[in-house]
Amino acid sequence: MKRYFIILAALLTGVSAAEAQNEGVTIESYTMERSGKYVVVDMEVNVSELDVKSTQTVVLTPHIVRDSMSVPLRSIGIYGRNRHFYYQRNEDKAPTMGEDIYLRNNKKPDVVNYHATVPFEEWMDGCQLIFAREDCGCAGTTTGKSGDVLIERFPLEPYRPQLIYVSPEAQGEKVYTINGSAYINFPVSRMEIYPDFSENPRELRKITGTIDSVRSDRDVTIQSIFIKGFASPESPYSNNERLAKGRTKSLREYVENLYHFEDGFIQTAYEPEDWAGLEEFVANSNLKHKEEILATIHSDREPDNKEWWIKNNWPEDYKYMLKHFYPSLRRSDYTIEYTVRQYSTVKEIEEIMNTAPQKLSLEEFYLLAQSYEDGSDELNELWEVAVRMFPSDEIANLNAANSAMAKGDFERALRYLDKAGDRAETIYARGALEVLREDYVAAMPYLEKAKELGIEEAQPTIEGITDHWKVSMAKKK
Repeated sequence: MKRYFIILAALLTGVSAAEAQNEGVTIESYTMERSGKYVVVDMEVNVSELDVKSTQTVVLTPHIVRDSMSVPLRSIGIYGRNRHFYYQRNEDKAPTMGEDIYLRNNKKPDVVNYHATVPFEEWMDGCQLIFAREDCGCAGTTTGKSGDVLIERFPLEPYRPQLIYVSPEAQGEKVYTINGSAYINFPVSRMEIYPDFSENPRELRKITGTIDSVRSDRDVTIQSIFIKGFASPESPYSNNERLAKGRTKSLREYVENLYHFEDGFIQTAYEPEDWAGLEEFVANSNLKHKEEILATIHSDREPDNKEWWIKNNWPEDYKYMLKHFYPSLRRSDYTIEYTVRQYSTVKEIEEIMNTAPQKLSLEEFYLLAQSYEDGSDELNELWEVAVRMFPSDEIANLNAANSAMAKGDFERALRYLDKAGDRAETIYARGALEVLREDYVAAMPYLEKAKELGIEEAQPTIEGITDHWKVSMAKKK
C-alpha cells in the first residue's frame, strides 16, 4: 500500500531543504491554482542531476498543508536498477503506485512535467505547498527525509477589489432651513402680543433663539423668515379667520420690531381652522367614535357644520378633543431659510467638520476625503459624520459603505448599501462586498451587471478574482 509521508519540523524552522538535502532536484517552475471545485498543481521538476544508486529509491511528493491538515498529491518515484526489479516482483510494497509517476533512474527524462489535481476543501484557503523528498535504501527503509516550502500561503493574500468613491454633484449655494412651532397665548378674542402673558416668554424665545443662533454665525446669512398662523376649529369660522390673520400679523410685527428687518423680509400666511392637524390627532387617538369623527372631517360639510355635528353627536369625544387636541392646533409654525458660505481649503473643512458638520455640503466632505488615506480611521469617521448629516443621500451612503468595507466592517457596509440606491457604482459596490467576503459566486452577477453599465473597475475585479487562486513561479532564464 502506498506510504504517505511529510516532514514539517525542518520546514517550519526555516531550514532550506532544497539547499541542504535536495541535491539533484530543482523545481524550474510551478503553478498552483484553484479551478472551480479543484486545486491544480503543475511543475517542471528537473532531475537531470539526480543520481539514484541501484539499491535506492527517491520519492518526491508535493503536499498541501495547513496547520494539522494535509493532503499528499501524486508522487514521482525514481528507482535504481535493483530496486526497480525488486518492486516489479513486489508491487504491493512499492512506495508509488496507481496514478503516481514511476521512473527508472537510467531512463528518466531530464525534466518531469508534473500535473496533479485534488478536490478543493475550505481549509486549503491559506495553505502551504510543500515539496517533500524521501530516500529509501535496499530494504525499503527510509534513509533520509527532507522538504521545501514552495508556497508560503495560497492564495498569497486576500484579493481586494478597488473601491469606487463617488463625487457628489456640485450643490452650488448651500441653502438650509430651520423649522419650529411656537404656541403663543392670547387673551380671549385678542390679537395683540403680550410677551409676558402665560407661557409666552418661553414660546417667543423659540423663535428669537433660533434667529439669534443663525445671526451670530459669521458664516451664515438669513435669507427669509416665514410664519404661518393656525387656529382651532372652535367657534365660528369667520371669527377664527379674523383671529388667525390678526395674530399672525402681530407676531410678524413683534419679530420685525426686535430685529429691524426690512419690510417684506418676513412672509406670512394663516389657516383659520387646522382640520388637517385635527384629523391627525383623531386618527392616532383611542376616541370611542374615532371612525365617525374622521368621516365627518372628510365630508363636504361646511367647517362650522362639521364642528356642530361632532359636538352634538359625540359630546364626550368632543370635550376630550377640546381639552387635549385643540390647544396644540393653535400655533405659529415658522421657517428660517439661511445660506452658509462655501469652504474651499482642506484645513478649513476639517475644522468645520469637527465643530459644526451641519454647515458642510456633501461636496465639501468629499473634498476633505481626498486628503485621507483609504481605510484610515480619519476617512472612516469622515463618512460616518457625512452620512449622519445626509442620512437619505444615496452617494453619502455609498461612500460610507465603501469606507466600512475598507475597514472590514461588512455588516455596516451592507446597511449603508441598502440606502445607496441602484446606480452602477452601488451595484459594483455590492459585488465588491461579496468579493471581500470571499463569496465570489455571489459577487459575479453584480460585477457583470456593473460592467454592462460601464464601470471600468468591474472587469479588472472579475479577472482578479479569477486569478486570485493562482500562484506561479516562472522558469528562470
